[in-house]
Order: sequence, then structure tokens, then C-alpha cells
Amino acid sequence: MAFESLSDRLQGAVEKMGKKGKISEADLKEMMREVRLALLEADVNFKVVKDFVRRVNDRALNAEVLASLSPAQQVIKIVNEELTDLMGGDQVGIAYNDQGPTVIMMVGLQGAGKTTTTGKLANYLRDKDSKKPLLVAGDVYRPAAIDQLKTIGNQLKLDVFDRGTEANPVDIAQEGLAYAKAHGYDLVFIDTAGRLQIDQALMDELKNIKATVQPDEIILTVDAMTGQEAANVAKAFDEDLSISGVVVTKLDGDSRGGAALSIVSITGKPIKFTGTGEKLADIEIFYPDRMANRILGMGDMLTLIEKAHAEFDEQEAERVAEKMRANTFDFNDFLKQMDQMNKMGPLEDLIKLIPGMNKLPGLDQLKVDPKETARVKAIIQSMTNYERENPDEINQSRRKRIAKGSATSIQEVNRLIKQFNQTREMMSNLTNGNLGGLGNMFGGMGGGMRGGQMPGNKRDQIQAQKLARQMKKARRRGGRKK
Repeated sequence: MAFESLSDRLQGAVEKMGKKGKISEADLKEMMREVRLALLEADVNFKVVKDFVRRVNDRALNAEVLASLSPAQQVIKIVNEELTDLMGGDQVGIAYNDQGPTVIMMVGLQGAGKTTTTGKLANYLRDKDSKKPLLVAGDVYRPAAIDQLKTIGNQLKLDVFDRGTEANPVDIAQEGLAYAKAHGYDLVFIDTAGRLQIDQALMDELKNIKATVQPDEIILTVDAMTGQEAANVAKAFDEDLSISGVVVTKLDGDSRGGAALSIVSITGKPIKFTGTGEKLADIEIFYPDRMANRILGMGDMLTLIEKAHAEFDEQEAERVAEKMRANTFDFNDFLKQMDQMNKMGPLEDLIKLIPGMNKLPGLDQLKVDPKETARVKAIIQSMTNYERENPDEINQSRRKRIAKGSATSIQEVNRLIKQFNQTREMMSNLTNGNLGGLGNMFGGMGGGMRGGQMPGNKRDQIQAQKLARQMKKARRRGGRKK
């Protein structure tokens, strides 16, 4: 997970500070030392770390303590605000051109995931902003680069403009733009060539493409796994091309995340999106404030709600909520909910978006094996329609038959039915604004939580219950609108 090691270190420093009623200069100095070490270990640029620590320290020493906050909470608030500023402050989206097709020139080194990101971003903006994108294959040097873009286009049902490997990249970009204007495309992605390292020939070609098509956006793709080198690459591209933004890929594979923290400070250009996985849907808008909250263990409910909104059918969700209230939730519903949850991403990552859940004992052991999901599906699909609709009627003889039909054991069938009952109880509690059952579900899955207890302190529990009530009201309003 991105920023995992940084998050652990910073949360440790924050938690230690939070236990103190009053803070001395010595306490603050110790915390700043921990923050400095955490950032350096996360591979953040040394100069960026130095400036960050100085700003936090200056503000903390001179801050007037708010009446509603303890001194420790005030310092945490300052760290959160400075982290947000370090990553750009505000979220910056795509600057669309109202006068014609919006041209986005994708640049970067080989291996950073530029071509895949081109397809991901085009697909995302088509769905989110109702755009009609055209992909222009301008990388004529890397073997199979054009074939890769065409394959991605086929998978995502995106059109690709291709002139082959013999044409000049500048001509390809110009002709691709003309084709887009003639055929009603309002978004043009030009996938340019990369190199294993920055060289003058690469930059000259990119400058010529820029001068010819005058793109509205020049977006650089960088690999988070390269650490500080990602910031150096961003600086070099910005000096020659004046990039408009950055996409950081493989952020899910780098537990340090230093690239994302260094790039904005070094280039002054925003991170607009992040690649969060290998699937073509694994791309997210980058929100500095939300990422700061995640790093400090404060969760990210807005992102969780957006993920749910994108993947869950609202009418289906309302239907399931009614079934929960009537206590008629069955295995058919369970299977649908499981499929929708899987689309949102790994369960362990979703849980960490909930405020306070980072403190859940045993969370680091919580991993969902895809093979286990397949076994669960096999068991449910081996049930008759009557059994799926009437879970409480599945007796011992039926369980034996289901186990045999799904090539699993009677113990696995029993375990699934037990988990189903726990989930049904938990969802019933959530539907009625009571989060007590949440602990039971995670206790069974994580293996380390005391049954029925919510994570975090009393304040975390109150906030979670308040959120449940708000979501319940939102569902009702949504139902009335329909």
C-alpha cells in the first residue's frame, strides 16, 4: 500500500504526542525528529524534508492553541495542513478546451506505464465526464508500442488512430488531431515515445510535437517505484516542456511514496491522477487533503463513498436495504454484494479508508485470497434456488450435498454460512444506524479483534455512528428523488 511505512512512522509520532496533556519545546523537537526520519525513509527529497519540518516547527511554536483543541491536537492539525500543502493543496483536474478537441500529450520514460496510463485516463474521463476520446499512436520506436495501445483500445472500446511505424511522430500527431476534428472527437490523447533515459533527441521531438499540435495538457507519467529519481525526471521534463501535471503510477506497489511528496515541491506542478493497480480501471484522482488524512491514519470516507457510488447500483442498494430491514437478505443478495465489493478493490485497503480502522488489531493479517472468493462462489452456486432464498433452511444433509457439489468440505460450507449470518446481522445493524455488528464481522475476518468492539476511541465510535445516520438519511433522500 502507498505510504504504508511513512504512515506507520508518522502515526506513531502523532500517537505519542497525543497522549500528552501539554507539549514542551523538547516534546516538539522529538516529534520533529520522528517526522524528519519518517519522510527521509519514505525517500522524500532531503531539501523538501528540511523545508517541511521547518514550516511545521515554526507554526507549532508560534500557534495560538484553539479553544476546542489540545496542544497535541493543534500540532497534528498543523502536520495535516502542511502535508496537504506539500502535495499541492487543492485537487487540479483536466483543463478542457471549449473551442475544440482537448489535446492531451502524454510523455514519460519507458517503463513508467505511459501507454497503459493513456488508456486508463481516456477510459476514466469518458465515463466520468462523458467525453469521446481518440488515442493517437505516436510511439514509433518501442517494439510493439502501437500494438499495445491498440490492444488497450480494444479492451476499453476506445478508437485508436494509427499510421504505422514508418511515419514521423510529428506528422502522426498533426494528422491524428485533424482526424479527431473531422470525426467529432472531443478528447485527443497523443501517446508519445519514451526513452530508457532522458536525452536531447527525445526532448527535441516532444518540443516539435508540442509546437505543432499546441496541446491543452502535457501530462507526465512517472513510476513511484523509482523514488527520488521520479522527482528528478519530472523536473527535467518540466524544464523543457513546461508540463501541466503528473500521473504517478505503481503507487500501490511503493510503501514509501516519497515521489508523490517530492514532485510537487520540486516542479510546482500538480499530481492529477495516480495509478493504483494493474487493472485498466485502477486510476484515481489525486486529492492532496485526502491523501494527507490517509497518511495520518484519519481515513478517507469521501473516496470510499465515491468508490461505492461508482460500483453500486443505487436502486439495487435500496432494494437490499429494504431486505435487510425486513430480515429477508439471502445468498443471492450476498453473492451480488460480494461481486460489487470486489470491484471496489481489496478489502484490506477499503477498511483503511474508514476513520479509526487503522487501529484495528490484526488488520495487517487481513488478506482476502482470490481463491477463497472462488470457493465461496462455488459453494453458493451449488445451492438450489430454494436454499439460496431460504438460508435458514439449510440443514446438515443439505450442507453435505452442497459441499460435495462444490468440491469443498463440510467445514468450509459451515464456515460460509456462519459468516453469512454474521454479515446479515452486521448489515441489519448498519441499516438501523447501529455499528455494533461491524466489530463482529471484522473479528471473524481479521482474527484479532474482540467481538463486537469498534476500533478506536470513544470519539471514533461516535463519529462512525454519526456517519451511519447521515448515510441512512442520504439513502432516504435518494429514494425520494427516484
